[in-house]
Amino acid sequence: MFRIALLMLFRDKAKYAMLISGLTFCSLLMSQQAGVFCGIMMWTTATLRNISSPVWVVDAKVQQVNEVISLRDIDVQRVRSLPGVAWAVPLFWGIVQARLPDGSFQAVQLTGLDSSSFTGRPAVMLQGRIEDLRLPNSVIVDQVAVEKLQQKGIDAHIGTTFEINDEEARIVGICHTERSFLGQPYVYTTYERALQYMPAQRKLLAYVLAEPKPGVSPQEVVEQVNALPGLRAFDHKTFFRETMIWYIKNTGIPVSFGTVVLMGIVVGIAIAGQTFYLFVHDNLRYLAALKAMGAGTTKLVGMVMLQAFSTGFIGYGLGLGLAAIFGNAVLRNGTPPFYMPWQVPVFVGVVIALICCFSAAIGVAKVARLEAAVVFK
Repeated sequence: MFRIALLMLFRDKAKYAMLISGLTFCSLLMSQQAGVFCGIMMWTTATLRNISSPVWVVDAKVQQVNEVISLRDIDVQRVRSLPGVAWAVPLFWGIVQARLPDGSFQAVQLTGLDSSSFTGRPAVMLQGRIEDLRLPNSVIVDQVAVEKLQQKGIDAHIGTTFEINDEEARIVGICHTERSFLGQPYVYTTYERALQYMPAQRKLLAYVLAEPKPGVSPQEVVEQVNALPGLRAFDHKTFFRETMIWYIKNTGIPVSFGTVVLMGIVVGIAIAGQTFYLFVHDNLRYLAALKAMGAGTTKLVGMVMLQAFSTGFIGYGLGLGLAAIFGNAVLRNGTPPFYMPWQVPVFVGVVIALICCFSAAIGVAKVARLEAAVVFK
């Protein structure tokens, strides 16, 4: 009986194609938009993924990693004096304008690392060594900087020079970083040189990076720092989560992508529901014939459910596959952002299953009222 149900479905090629197309489009739209949304959320935490530290110490009013409120230099010593801290180092982070060799300007995210330990160093060096930052006027740029320079016709390589605040910056290495929400390339140098590159200000310390002593958890250090007036600390995971929550609450990004996903759901319900209703209606005489030959209502309902969920499974797979192809293509270019955690396929699968249930319910309602005598009319 179930084989007959599938043959009925597959041989009605027009309605079968319409059902598959509608569910594929719905699955693709939801997967693609959810993947881009997750990618943007990952961009907002690029600084945390490019600069690794167990504990981040910031100003008490800071709510997310891209919000920089400068600290006092003495705050490094205040953190180092805590009983649970093994070491603490300063980190500079700020947006500055770099003057390129052709005279144009490019905003960069200047990151100043502790010159003795290089805590927060880039994880992947493509060319050069991190130790070369100790050379005069030296900086390390990421692959985004190389791409932006190439777009302006400038061949960026080790030895290329540019200016930051009228000071020479010479490239001694190229690293790979995660792209940021702001879009500017990362430029690494030492903390002391970063202060020279920046215009004079009263306070320039952006973060204090700290490491707990052996046997002390990051959360214990966070509690100790939070007890100090004017300071606030986050462990790495909490800072990551709080940053994404801040962007979700304070920007229109979730509403924009959520609206598109909702439209995909509505389109999927409308196309699948209407098409499946017409499919069942056109096949009522065959279902009536089967009922006249002894097939019970439960068996017929099972056939309708099988037809609905077969199309849903195929449409879900095709849509998810197309979204993965899209993601693979854009990841090679770096934009737009795309990231598909396991929650996205699960969410899309649940929505497609609900659409199939809705479509099947329409068909089941007709089958439940079906009389075998219809076949004789």
